[in-house]
Amino acid sequence: MHGIGGTVVTTEAHTPVAHGDSEALATLHRVFGYDSFRGEQEAVIEHVVAGGDAVVLMPTGGGKSLCYQIPSLVRPGTGIVVSPLIALMQDQVDALRALGVRAGFMNSTQDFDERRVVEAEFLAGELDLLYLAPERLRLETTLDLLSRGKIALFAIDEAHCVSQWGHDFRPDYLALSLLGERWPVVPRVALTATATRATHEELTQRLHMPAARHFVASFDRPNIQYRIVPKADPKKQLLAFLREEHAGDAGIVYCLSRKSVEATAEFLTRNGIEAVPYHAGLDAGTRAAHQSRFLREEGLVVVATIAFGMGIDKPDVRFVAHLDLPKSVEGYYQETGRAGRDGLPSTAWMAYGLNDVIQQRKMIQSSEGDEAFRRRAAAHLDAMLALCESARCRRGQLLAYFGQDPDAADCGNCDTCLTPPETWDGTVAAQKVLSTVVRLQRERGQKFGAVQIVDILLGRRTAKVIQFDHDQLSVFGIGEDLTEGEWRGVVRQLLAQGLLAVEGDYGTLVLTEASGSVLRREREVPLRKEPKKPVTSRSASSAKGSKAKAAAAELPEALQPAFEALRAWRAEQAREQGVPAYVIFHDATLREIATAWPTSVQQLGGVSGVGEKKLVTYGEGVLAVLAALGGTPGETPGGTPAADTGPSTEDHWPEMEEEPEPDDWM
Repeated sequence: MHGIGGTVVTTEAHTPVAHGDSEALATLHRVFGYDSFRGEQEAVIEHVVAGGDAVVLMPTGGGKSLCYQIPSLVRPGTGIVVSPLIALMQDQVDALRALGVRAGFMNSTQDFDERRVVEAEFLAGELDLLYLAPERLRLETTLDLLSRGKIALFAIDEAHCVSQWGHDFRPDYLALSLLGERWPVVPRVALTATATRATHEELTQRLHMPAARHFVASFDRPNIQYRIVPKADPKKQLLAFLREEHAGDAGIVYCLSRKSVEATAEFLTRNGIEAVPYHAGLDAGTRAAHQSRFLREEGLVVVATIAFGMGIDKPDVRFVAHLDLPKSVEGYYQETGRAGRDGLPSTAWMAYGLNDVIQQRKMIQSSEGDEAFRRRAAAHLDAMLALCESARCRRGQLLAYFGQDPDAADCGNCDTCLTPPETWDGTVAAQKVLSTVVRLQRERGQKFGAVQIVDILLGRRTAKVIQFDHDQLSVFGIGEDLTEGEWRGVVRQLLAQGLLAVEGDYGTLVLTEASGSVLRREREVPLRKEPKKPVTSRSASSAKGSKAKAAAAELPEALQPAFEALRAWRAEQAREQGVPAYVIFHDATLREIATAWPTSVQQLGGVSGVGEKKLVTYGEGVLAVLAALGGTPGETPGGTPAADTGPSTEDHWPEMEEEPEPDDWM
């Protein structure tokens, strides 16, 4: 794997660890219960164990955390993990301790005595991993503590937070370059799931990692079905989506404002779907309680601003829905990536409309940033709009945005592949809209928003039209060939293509430099037809070539009772220990246990995802559940041979992502 700009890998300053790769594989099996690495994991781990610096780009659920956890276990000393959210450090540490890993954290939630205990464990070499927030590394007391202990490596998680042009910029990350200066022989690994080539280069520069080796995995998440629907009545559309496709499933709904979050959560609850709000305006106790419920309960929906989701290692999030347009493709990818971490079919659903475009444009114009910031924000939004308006495979466009060549064939698991949209020559329609804007501005010295433009085109004599004598304009009523929804789609796409712009606090429409070429008939304007019927997951499941099918390892009906019995046992264990159910075992491990039907601890130890610590802790309990059901290995309780469902594809790898500070636009 070549580094950016032809980076040359050098590890001369580090002390290699002999046989690190074989020891790493043994650690993978002993601690995590797996027999082999996936994708780039082995190469990354071998490189870091040998003492090299690394920059790792892997999608959410791709197993980034394993790339620093195993080297921390193999190399002498403690792995120091920089993680930008203190609210979830306890859960992350609990999950590692359940695997037998000696993990700890230090943050402001601890009292003096608790921190002293962790400090003593670190200095005594009794910790494999120590989690710190980036702001703690600005304290000289923390740096002095680290200088007195043995450090195996530094892992900088969510490294894209160092990018000042990124969607999750955290100023405290800018100071992390001191790690390489103060500990030049300690390997560093910077990890992120979301980075364009420009962000990749920027984080490498800002963290002062010029000799790091770069590992870039595929950004593809084939089990996620991407769908964008025209926004009509978004809350009702969301309710229908959940009832028809994700009844009883856990998921996240993103809204732009706190007010919308509260209203949507209340609406869903009133209509029989258990939902809780999450935003920066809630007190810390309420946020923590809602987050805890989401982690520990099944089927709960969280309605949130973007201040939710990072750092939550919940594998069975079946959908992520957006009721408002994200500001960037990076943000959209990271948010939708929280669905389907277990590799099973999941949905990224978004309702998108004209007001989203107008609102985002207004936000950029009214932001306190300088002109360079507004240009960058506009470029991010343009890329997001291009994704929404695309008539091509959405997955392919997402991959291309992150610099990855998509497969030649369409993915077969996004709305544009399942129901290819029609396009039409919208040049005349565009000219009608632009002409109406011109007439208002030149003949009347007026500027209006999209509603008034559409009313004029449709020949509606509304109170506002009559008040301003707009029924006397030559363009009045020239658009009766299209419906109101179609005209709103035309305006939305003209805004997306930069042929119209938004101006002022009231979102009035004005021409751009590119508008003239359309009015002069020098440029054609292809438009996408508004879909008549939304794509559903049922139609997706029957689509030929759907990549999501490969991710689903469904159990035969005869094995479902065993699976459910194991889930019930797991839930009881989780309640007793006060941890999320997936900390005990992931669903895929339970499916494999139900299929293999082990009758001894030794047989159970051969199941993927059952490491030594979990075998000791839970082995007898699992065997007792199966024994109570009857049956023998390879057979269901009724004596029928269990079907071979193939290897499990669930994502077991621990993922330690974290949450950004509340967004300025929330």
